[in-house]
Amino acid sequence: MPNYTLESSTVETLDGVNLMTRIFKPKQVKDNMVIVLVHQYSIMGGCQALMKGMASGLAEKGYAAVTFDMRGVGQSTGKPSLTGFAEVADVVAVCNWVSQNLSPNKILLVGSSAGAPIAGSAVDQIEQIIGYVSLGYPFGMMASILFGRHHKAILQSPKPKLFVMGTEDGFTSVKQLDNKLKSAAGHNETRLIEGAGHFEMEGPAFDSEMLAGS
Repeated sequence: MPNYTLESSTVETLDGVNLMTRIFKPKQVKDNMVIVLVHQYSIMGGCQALMKGMASGLAEKGYAAVTFDMRGVGQSTGKPSLTGFAEVADVVAVCNWVSQNLSPNKILLVGSSAGAPIAGSAVDQIEQIIGYVSLGYPFGMMASILFGRHHKAILQSPKPKLFVMGTEDGFTSVKQLDNKLKSAAGHNETRLIEGAGHFEMEGPAFDSEMLAGS
């Protein structure tokens, strides 16, 4: 029997897109913080179902967690964008909805793979967001063709940031991550998972690793 309840809702963005959203509510609340999880690249099959393992694990630990399908994914309306800039509005809308309906004292924003740059562009648009966690941020040269214009927003944010990455990530090397963070504002930490590749970290086998330290 899970130690949390699961609810569903529809969140509307400012441009009229309806986002299918799930709320994982712990039965015993540890902290009045809500963790919003942003899924991987929509065009390559990213969806909120891939974040369920982490969301349920967080709820089991006493933290409310929210997942959602970005525009054009699952039953969410609209169309996905190539660069993820339209999806920033999705993250902002969900965080605003969380602030208004769940009344947290703070929000932690977590982005996985392409969801990391998208979430990073939303961090400073919501006052209640107190921190950011990236799971496999695609900082590498090829990925930067699509997501490079997102880098500035998160690197210039004064809010605390944690970058989790596998040492065998095919999109970003450890050196590339280190070089990017040299210019980053605020407090920044990295956590390297030895031997893990980019897509391995997205699998259910690594959910416990992703939840470590929560």
